[in-house]
Amino acid sequence: MTQHVVADVILHHGLFTTLDKSNPTASAVAIKDGKFIAVGGDAEVMAFAGPSTKVVDLKGKRVLPGLIDNHTHVVRGGLNYNMELRWDGVRSLADAMEMLRRQVAITPAPQWVRVVGGFTEHQFIEKRLPTIEEINAIAPDTPVFLLHLYDRALLNAAALRAVGYTRDTPEPPGGEITRDAKGHPTGLLLAKPNAGILYATLAKGPKLPFDYQVNSTRHFMRELNRLGVTGVIDAGGGFQNYPDDYAVIQKLADENLMTVRLAYNLFTQKPKEEKEDFLNWTRSVTYKQGDDYFRHNGAGEMLVFSAADFEDFR
Repeated sequence: MTQHVVADVILHHGLFTTLDKSNPTASAVAIKDGKFIAVGGDAEVMAFAGPSTKVVDLKGKRVLPGLIDNHTHVVRGGLNYNMELRWDGVRSLADAMEMLRRQVAITPAPQWVRVVGGFTEHQFIEKRLPTIEEINAIAPDTPVFLLHLYDRALLNAAALRAVGYTRDTPEPPGGEITRDAKGHPTGLLLAKPNAGILYATLAKGPKLPFDYQVNSTRHFMRELNRLGVTGVIDAGGGFQNYPDDYAVIQKLADENLMTVRLAYNLFTQKPKEEKEDFLNWTRSVTYKQGDDYFRHNGAGEMLVFSAADFEDFR
């Protein structure tokens, strides 16, 4: 007599698309040891329930597989997530500026308010970005940095003071600090022909303390989970070196607090010295080092700086 298999988890009273032409939809599934052992109707799947089975009533909701994002910057983004104001999906500039006003009111010195991507002027009914004068009126003393696509950034007067840009600051390579008739920076930075000035300016901002970075990274992963993302490939990135900038994510991995599976690439940091970076890392980290939730994925996203392509979303 065959022993009855008892599921670890049963999801029932839901909606599943199976991609099986002979059985295209189902309302329940049973899972054991991480594998589906039954897919079908509630009655047939509930037969696999036992005293130790976790049974989840989906209440008629659609079930989706976990999404895998194959190009993100969770390691770097997590260190800063709690410092960022998000304008994703905001329909009017007026609403966005009210959000900015509220954030300025609760941001302690010397922290900045950062709106780092995720929006475009075209989403606003006003079809424009705020003026620097409008930002200054809301934030006379708190530095504000707005990154629009990768083509420009707006800095208020307080941010210009914080980063030290004056009439005597030379033009950066590959970028432009716009100036008024007297040569003073206006607060508009342009990426021409690359975004180096935008990255370099943002990097001048204060960092969160380590414990706050841990909290920030957990919030970032929770936001990914909210959107259905359960796995990512982290592309590394500029101003992000190994192992120093990986201490937070390593701590979360060591404490089993990862809520996304993360395979991370190591991104060379030194133009014309890429080989030295990679040779150094081969002495301290090996390919696929780690486990299913935190694993080294190899070199990337760029192998050499000469292959870089400017992210010109215009």
